[in-house]
Amino acid sequence: MNENKPNSAMMNSHRRTNHARQCLARAALFALAVAVAGCSATLKEKPKLEAGGCALIPPNICAQLTPGTKDQAGLRYVAPDVPWSQYTKVMVSPVTVWGGATPNLSGAEQQALANYMHNALVKAFAAKFPIVDEPGPGVVRIQAAISDAEAATPVLRSVSMAVPQARVLSALKYAATGTYPFVGSAQGEVVGTDAVTGKVLAAGVDRRVGGGSVATAAQWEWGDAENAMDKWAEMTVTRFENLRAGK
Repeated sequence: MNENKPNSAMMNSHRRTNHARQCLARAALFALAVAVAGCSATLKEKPKLEAGGCALIPPNICAQLTPGTKDQAGLRYVAPDVPWSQYTKVMVSPVTVWGGATPNLSGAEQQALANYMHNALVKAFAAKFPIVDEPGPGVVRIQAAISDAEAATPVLRSVSMAVPQARVLSALKYAATGTYPFVGSAQGEVVGTDAVTGKVLAAGVDRRVGGGSVATAAQWEWGDAENAMDKWAEMTVTRFENLRAGK
């Protein structure tokens, strides 16, 4: 019996060591997840569709949306057998704001957000493709809509992201809920059509909330929504480039 006691003690010691290692590994993964999220200006969320479906995207296309990958829109659609390489120019239509989904926005705020998103799309596409004002062969018309937007609480956001103690609490909220406190959010839809025929070539719905980046902590109340629109513009151009390249 006495000869077995050292072995039992060693086994218990190994168990405690393995448990401690597992706890440290979980803590490291948690810290890494929070750190990565804390570097992001926005975080991706699952889009919220109204009972009637999409706002801008036609019902028959909305019904065909499927979840996108990490770097794509939350929900997406790409028409089959599209000769993407023939599309070399882009026409960006005025952005619309769907008031029923954003009842708390004033008319001035809706117009400001619509203008911002339109400018973000034009700027992003102009860096890669010619921008035109008229439909024609080889032209993709980009239509976009803001279907939901929520302002951040600027002062509380600044405190929660910039003050170390409050930032720890913010990280805990992120770990528990997937979002940071006092951040803004936005949901948008983008549709790409053949400018001549009107055929829907691709479409997407994406929803984003403010991330934990300290750099964006002191921004104004619609800063998170604007960051989301910048991300949408970047994603839309990247997706168009990839489709033209056959990816």
